[in-house]
Amino acid sequence: MRSTPVSAAPRRGRRTALAAAGLVAALTLTATACGGSEQDEAEAKPGGGTSQAADAGDAAGGGGGLAAGLADRLEEHGIDVDKWKDGGWKNWDEDKWLSEAKDFVNPVIEGLWQPDRMKSAKEADKTVTTKDAAADQGATDPEPAPVEAVAEKKPYHENAAPVGKVFFDSPEGSMVCSGTVIKDVNHPGKSNLVWTAGHCVHAGGSGGWYRNIAFVPSYNDYGKSEAELANATATEMAPYGTWWADWAATSDQWIQGGSESGGDGAAYDYSVLHVKPEQGGKSLEETVGAALEVDFSAPSATEVSSMGAWGYPAAAPYNGLEMFKCVDRPGRLSLSPSLPTMYRIGCTMTGGSSGGGWFRVVDGETKLVSNTSIGPLENTWLAGPQLGRAAEALYQNMSKTYGGR
Repeated sequence: MRSTPVSAAPRRGRRTALAAAGLVAALTLTATACGGSEQDEAEAKPGGGTSQAADAGDAAGGGGGLAAGLADRLEEHGIDVDKWKDGGWKNWDEDKWLSEAKDFVNPVIEGLWQPDRMKSAKEADKTVTTKDAAADQGATDPEPAPVEAVAEKKPYHENAAPVGKVFFDSPEGSMVCSGTVIKDVNHPGKSNLVWTAGHCVHAGGSGGWYRNIAFVPSYNDYGKSEAELANATATEMAPYGTWWADWAATSDQWIQGGSESGGDGAAYDYSVLHVKPEQGGKSLEETVGAALEVDFSAPSATEVSSMGAWGYPAAAPYNGLEMFKCVDRPGRLSLSPSLPTMYRIGCTMTGGSSGGGWFRVVDGETKLVSNTSIGPLENTWLAGPQLGRAAEALYQNMSKTYGGR
């Protein structure tokens, strides 16, 4: 999440605790969101039912195997697969840092994301710049009052199963964001798709694709402290395993104009990952037992009574080990009259919550409607993009092209 300066505006008043409590209850994310039999739910729980390793097959590429065509793509760019896995991926020279949409490569390096490496990953600090326009452009509502982030109930696989952490490597070192398991409309019940922020996968105009991108659902499932995790096993940190992105997509506006220092184009700061398990054959949705539909109707903030943001804030005063959430009535944020208007809610979550899903209830169903992109230095609010036709086209292309793999 990028700290972004904006012009001062009056703050909205706080609503009653009763109303906030009701919104949190309505937005509870449970592991039964996909339905299914009791046996299915038992198998989806950590440590329950058939192990992923027992279901390993060619579709998953095996433990650390290269996806079809990946070795060829690496070779086209003069990258030796074996050297890459032995540490060649640490070479961030301009001619080795692939940036175009078609050039995404992310070979599985089995065992790379060990518990200590996950715990040491730092929060991502990126945002975007672009030029476009959208409904409500130029409209900014009064700054929301801060909403104190609330720790999610444990275990996470029972209370917020679709939410997890996104890990990746950048030239600055190991980094972390948040992400959400989403439904795949073309492969119902068997989704391998994850929604996150564009700045969690690509550096924008000044760089290229990040590397070793992986998703860990229900990270640190029981919210243990750093001391309690001193000798944590991989199962404690990643109860459903580590899921590597074999393809990623983000907006062209982000790839072409993304910036480390700018913040006026965050309206296109979104990404879809297609993932596969480091070991195993079942889909992510089947394994986790939950996935959320994405709402691409891009409703105006004035039409929505409440939204909730979930994530793993990692910058102080948080440490990235626990999942938190904020629920608030959204307002509008415009960084420039020529740019699309974003959603904004009061929230004290910090960096590391970037990419985490924003949810709203539509006809009794919880849907993903945005993701965390930017916030101020004071960590009093968060803003996220509206997801309209361009975001839906990105999602549909990912689903149709890679969803069945």
